Amino acid sequence: MRGTAPGNAMTHDETVTRDGPRAELTSAVEPHLTAEAARWLSEARERIAATADAAATVLPAVGRRCGRGPLDAAGPGPAGWSVDDAARVLLLLELPCTGDTLAARLTDLYRYGDAGERRGVLRSLAAFDAELGDGALPLVHDALRTNDTRLVAAALGPYGGARLADHAWRQAVLKCVFVGVPLAVVDGLDRRADAELARMMADYAQERAAAGRDVPADVAMFLDDPPAPDTRSLESPDREV
Repeated sequence: MRGTAPGNAMTHDETVTRDGPRAELTSAVEPHLTAEAARWLSEARERIAATADAAATVLPAVGRRCGRGPLDAAGPGPAGWSVDDAARVLLLLELPCTGDTLAARLTDLYRYGDAGERRGVLRSLAAFDAELGDGALPLVHDALRTNDTRLVAAALGPYGGARLADHAWRQAVLKCVFVGVPLAVVDGLDRRADAELARMMADYAQERAAAGRDVPADVAMFLDDPPAPDTRSLESPDREV
């Protein structure tokens, strides 16, 4: 992990770097908030900006206070996010620390949080990329070891999509196919897909076809000639009378 300032205090440049995500998420989430929820979120952001310890008590209340519905697909927010996702990331953007201290704080919030809080931490990593370097990759690897499709999808956002090593990234993409996460959520798929990933997909397709199962569309798009299911594997052997 890397520290970017003495004592991992915020610098002016790091504060400015967070302004873009703040503005985008604020614009996306505000139409979904009641006046009471907007007031609570504003006060919660101020609490975390004043002391990072407040995040541990504020984040668990986000879903109840702000709602859990989807963001407007036609709006400015990230595709596939919920209102509580956006609100949690807005809160995390107020953490008054950076570098190693920020990575440690996010790790604690992830480790002790529920699935929604963990997803919020994973969603926030892209906004902190320049501050964290590879310091939050252990969180991405942990999420990819789970079978929670929401965590797997969040782990393959822009941070994981850019920083996972090639082998780990390919295995993560294949896991999406296994657990039913649409590959459309994998950030940078077009950029990082290579011949080795295509080979892995082809092997998986052959296994599916040999077992008499259809090849998922997300796998078929990697193949020039997707194999047809072997219906013989589904037939019962003839019985002697």
